[in-house]
Amino acid sequence: LLFLSAPISPLCLFPAASSLRAIRRRRPKPTTPARADCSSSRASICRTPTFHRLKPAPPGHQAVSSMTSPMPLSSPTNRARLTPAASSAGVLSPDMLFDVLLRLPAKELCRLRAVCRCWRSLTIDPLFISAHADLHRSPLFLARFQDDKLHIHVMDSSGNLVKRIAIPRGHQLLCTQLELACVASPSNSCCVLNPATGGLYALPRGPALVQPQRESLRRPDTFVFGRVPSTGEYKVIRTFNRAEFPHNDKLQPFEVFTLNGAASIGQWRILESRDFIVEASSAVVVDGAVYFLMNSSYNRRGRAVTSGIPADYIASLDIEREEWRRDLQGPISGSPVIGDLDARDDYMFMWPQLALADLKGSLVLSYYRRRQFILDLWFLKDFEDGHWVKEYSIRTGSISFCLADEYRVKPLLMLDDGRLVIYAELTGLLLICDPQTNTLTEVETKHLDSVSVYAGNLLSLQEGNIV
Repeated sequence: LLFLSAPISPLCLFPAASSLRAIRRRRPKPTTPARADCSSSRASICRTPTFHRLKPAPPGHQAVSSMTSPMPLSSPTNRARLTPAASSAGVLSPDMLFDVLLRLPAKELCRLRAVCRCWRSLTIDPLFISAHADLHRSPLFLARFQDDKLHIHVMDSSGNLVKRIAIPRGHQLLCTQLELACVASPSNSCCVLNPATGGLYALPRGPALVQPQRESLRRPDTFVFGRVPSTGEYKVIRTFNRAEFPHNDKLQPFEVFTLNGAASIGQWRILESRDFIVEASSAVVVDGAVYFLMNSSYNRRGRAVTSGIPADYIASLDIEREEWRRDLQGPISGSPVIGDLDARDDYMFMWPQLALADLKGSLVLSYYRRRQFILDLWFLKDFEDGHWVKEYSIRTGSISFCLADEYRVKPLLMLDDGRLVIYAELTGLLLICDPQTNTLTEVETKHLDSVSVYAGNLLSLQEGNIV
């Protein structure tokens, strides 16, 4: 009874050293054949335990847990359970140990792997990792803080820090929703990061070998990181942008790099250019396609109006086929009259307030009407027909003092309960919005420099095939 009511310590799961010495003193001296068997048994205990699948539990069977909880876990009957053949798990049965460790957060489990090989073998098993992910469904984020630009921090939606990972100096985190992450610098350095292991893979810096503008393409505008859903391959796209491109009728170069098992010998490849310049920093990857807004240079001195390129005009690139798809006309812009100064000013003011996002697997165009403190979210329902639906129009007046100087508000994630996680880029705030009540709550964390959604599992030692 005392054991069941006290907190479980890793040390209490194993026999005390004094008890082991007493058992050895009382053990009769074995004969020569028995001594050989004994040494063989000790060797089997010292080896890393192997796991066998147990037979399904009989009807009505229920596991007994030594921890009280408002939601007790019973031994599941719809999955095979693993038990060590030669384990030092002490007084806890394998099923009980499985359920006890399953309740702990990933941060603590990573520490407990150092207790013994048995616990490590259990917590790195894919069956345990899958069950832990199903039970702990709270989202995780990757964050780079303004006062610490040498690390990427893994944190939960409450702002609690789970893990810290060192990155090269001057590298910024790209906004993605993947198992791997990507950091890049303005000096043409790009690295792929595995948050589970902390591993980094640096991509080559040189342009594609057949790039006609090789000498002038030493500093790319930005990188885009995405995944091909059908193959699981990760690809990095880099775009080059110069202020003179739109004025001198130069084409904007694009290059792509595929990460696979032979990435160490990979090379950048040229992608086809478009007849207009996209805003590379606006890119978002949704279901295997990269979407871009138009470059802000078209908004200078009324060029957008005279060139016929609207603010919500969207280009799309298929990252699997590495080909451009048809362009999309957004739902916001109309046909501003050049002579109408008010309409023209409102139209030009719209450009910095637009952002693209991936919410629930759909492309979303976000329009933050700063003067009215209203955030409109338009969802793309049909790509071929270009059909958009405004599903949210959120009033941000409850936290307007935080967004008074904000232009671009970017949605990051839609939670299971319908709330939205929003990132304010200029102020570095992370907000959680409830569309039902039109209220926003600030996540208590340090000011962010960049942020990303982490879709992986910190318990996995292998995520992807590169890092």
